[in-house]
Amino acid sequence: MWPDRRILDLFSIERPILQAPMAGSSGSELAIAVCEAGGLGSLPCAMLGAGQIRNEIGIIRQRTNRPVNLNFFCHTPPEADPARESAWRRRLAGYYEEFGIDPGTIPSGPGRNPFSEESCALVEELRPEVVSFHFGLPEAELLVRVKAAGARVIASATTVAEAVLLEQRGCDAIIAQGAEAGGHRGIFLNDDISTQPGTMALVPQMVDAVSVPVIAAGGIADGRGMAAAFMLGAAAVQIGTAYLQTPEALTGAGHRAALAEARDDRTVLTNVFTGRPARGLLNRIVLEVGPMSADAPAFPLAVAAVAPLRSKGEAAGTSDFSPLWAGQAAALGRAIPAGDLTRDIVDEAARLLAGRG
Repeated sequence: MWPDRRILDLFSIERPILQAPMAGSSGSELAIAVCEAGGLGSLPCAMLGAGQIRNEIGIIRQRTNRPVNLNFFCHTPPEADPARESAWRRRLAGYYEEFGIDPGTIPSGPGRNPFSEESCALVEELRPEVVSFHFGLPEAELLVRVKAAGARVIASATTVAEAVLLEQRGCDAIIAQGAEAGGHRGIFLNDDISTQPGTMALVPQMVDAVSVPVIAAGGIADGRGMAAAFMLGAAAVQIGTAYLQTPEALTGAGHRAALAEARDDRTVLTNVFTGRPARGLLNRIVLEVGPMSADAPAFPLAVAAVAPLRSKGEAAGTSDFSPLWAGQAAALGRAIPAGDLTRDIVDEAARLLAGRG
């Protein structure tokens, strides 16, 4: 049925679809649903402690025997910059006053954890079938240990140059993250987001440049997008935004409401929530402070200053200060069970590729 079965064979899955690991918006329930539907479910670990990861994997293993992916960030923690963090809080001072927040009570902190010795030990303990990385790869010694634990390794690339480097470093497959994709850019060779190609341009050039299978990501939310990705040479697709409206996702009420009204021209790349470019739906803070603010500290140091605004806003019933991560095809999402969505997307793509409409 599929013109390229390498991902099916590599991951031992039935359907060539990966659920994107969306930190804060997905957990064990969504991963289980996608796994049981024959795709590869993912657990995002960047915002979880070791105990939480063990607990979530324990739930997954109790309810499915299908392969699962653990995802980690690989950013280099920035040097502390008190002056820049203070300037960032001054930029947000009007909002603190609006909500009665004393900025002096807001603790500093990274908010996102990079892959580490502890993370690697967890992989060796839990032995997931697949481990994926965002923002590059961990240091060579840790990567060797991950592969020795039996995991297939995949990572995101936003350019052909990044994909070539990932293959050279031993990735078993590469995620081609087009500019349309929701959430954080996986960019790691430079920080110029203005030149990042879209999925349709990126996938075939990446397929031509590397020998490992390519997984298309960005702007894919239904069978039409999946079939197009296969025609471009992809061996599978990774889908995130389309799953955010499913009942198994951890998406908050405000985020769901925004997704239900999403339009093709209402997403933007912004750094105001974390300090790193990520695609999301427009809201008040993005429009007023960003989208790209030179005041925002380096990733992930911008998180702490915005967090209390998000909490106060959500408690007041507004998502004006919440990260509403979404890709450009958000309007194609549907509020149906994740297993049904997985099967629908793949079955529609299979019909189109077979010429049956």
